Amino acid sequence: MTDFKALPTEHSERNSADLAGLRVAIVHYWLLGMRGGEKVVESLLELFPNAVIITHVYDPAQVSDRIRRHEVRETFISKLPGARKHYQKYLSLMPMALELMDMTEFDVILSSESGPAKGIIPRPDAVHLCYCHSPMRYIWDHYHIYRASAGRFARLAMPFVAHKLRIWDVTSAARVDRFMANSGFVAQRINKYYRREADVIFPPVEIDDFSISDDVGDHYLLAGEMVSYKRADLAVDAFNASGRKLVVVGDGELREELTKKAKDNITFLGRLPFAELKRQFATCKALVFPGEEDFGIIPVEVMASGRPVVAYGRGGALDTVLPSVSGVHFHDQTVTALNAAIDTLEGDVALTNAPSKIRAHAARFDQRVFKAKIADLVRQELHLTAPDLRRA
Repeated sequence: MTDFKALPTEHSERNSADLAGLRVAIVHYWLLGMRGGEKVVESLLELFPNAVIITHVYDPAQVSDRIRRHEVRETFISKLPGARKHYQKYLSLMPMALELMDMTEFDVILSSESGPAKGIIPRPDAVHLCYCHSPMRYIWDHYHIYRASAGRFARLAMPFVAHKLRIWDVTSAARVDRFMANSGFVAQRINKYYRREADVIFPPVEIDDFSISDDVGDHYLLAGEMVSYKRADLAVDAFNASGRKLVVVGDGELREELTKKAKDNITFLGRLPFAELKRQFATCKALVFPGEEDFGIIPVEVMASGRPVVAYGRGGALDTVLPSVSGVHFHDQTVTALNAAIDTLEGDVALTNAPSKIRAHAARFDQRVFKAKIADLVRQELHLTAPDLRRA
């Protein structure tokens, strides 16, 4: 695996003029909101402003103006009944849908993989790079979690669907010339399931959108979707036990349950406008990040606001949260371990009072770094595998 720091940087200030003559396709699993994966698509579109987007299902009202300005081609999944709302029910048809897309016009294909995206069939002399947010968790490492929480019919069907999807997923990995992973954790999983090496390129974070505040409160922050694997329940239990103040931002299926069991020191604010969310990031004592994520953009955004992070020491947090520099880790998902980590943070005066140092650490995840690394890898692949693709 190529280390992130080892990737070439000498072209960081160059624009993409030398790539402008290429016919580029960006393949993304579905465009139904603006989360981390869609932010990656936006940055890729800045690199390749004439790119065509290919996706299974597209709702223009749910994406940014930047994405809407581009040509978007949908697979036949979009024509199936209720596809925008129930797209996941058509998962077993998505491999066929990708393979039916005619990709012969494209010189470079950038697939953005988390759901089925990388399985297109490129022409023989085209270059295909896959930016992998995660191998499909619902058929690999989280398969049993998803199956246990599925309805009766889905639980019965999943073994048959997932078995065939795994075969296709591994087979389609051979169509990729080069894998890029959004964290070291995802690179390990790519190697485990596909037996392929991956370059680690962290997702783009708009560091300049965030700033340091002089008005820091005495409360901790928990932010994100309230679903089981993010372990908001652990944070609530830990702050119930300690009595420290906790502000919870976000919504999800567990919110009602967590609100009922939370004590008076815990405040739930729900979803917030971006301006207010930024203020919460900059004024909290620290972010609590108790789940295991493939990468986790919120910790980086909080660090860009100059605040430290108390993170579970697995997954993407091992790349983003650096002990004694930008936060602390805890290694058991227990109330005792989380509260002990908060004790450690509060005892580290240099860490809790070094916002500029924390923000400087976050700068390595800036979107400009992401775009420079992607452009360099595309140039490398064009030179190594298809030097004749450059056009006047």
